[in-house]
Amino acid sequence: MDECHFQQHGSRCRMWVAPEVRDPVLMHAPTRKSVACFGAVSLSTGRFVWQVCPVFNAETFMSFLQRLLRHRRSGKRIVAVLDNAKYHHAILLKPLLQKYRRHLTLLFLPPYSPQLAPIERVWKLTRRLAMHNRYFATLVEVLAAVEACFRHWIRPNEVLRRLCCII
Repeated sequence: MDECHFQQHGSRCRMWVAPEVRDPVLMHAPTRKSVACFGAVSLSTGRFVWQVCPVFNAETFMSFLQRLLRHRRSGKRIVAVLDNAKYHHAILLKPLLQKYRRHLTLLFLPPYSPQLAPIERVWKLTRRLAMHNRYFATLVEVLAAVEACFRHWIRPNEVLRRLCCII
């Protein structure tokens, strides 16, 4: 489980270009506006749950945890691997975590080790598939591109299961 910003500002990566074009130009919006998302992926099935939010704070994180709990399969426990963002430890979360202690466990990564979070690979793939080498005139277009990518992973799938596998 993690959070990510998808920026409107364009990025140019590897791409095919006609031989006569020396330096391809990629239009980009001169802004740092972004779409903020929480996301979690099931390591056993590859199922992806996400939520777009205006900011990252304890309230929006609690809202995402409630959404994640609604997607829990009956009889199964959720063990969420996440970083040590300050709002992940907020006092506001204590009643929710106490109420669902049999269904939800938060497992915190060591400090400064985002590479250990499997969801980071999902963010990288999403950027590659939906964001690189594209021009977005508005944030609505960014959101549409990101959600179109995410919709492929609503159901259990092999792509994310293999991408996030631990072994």
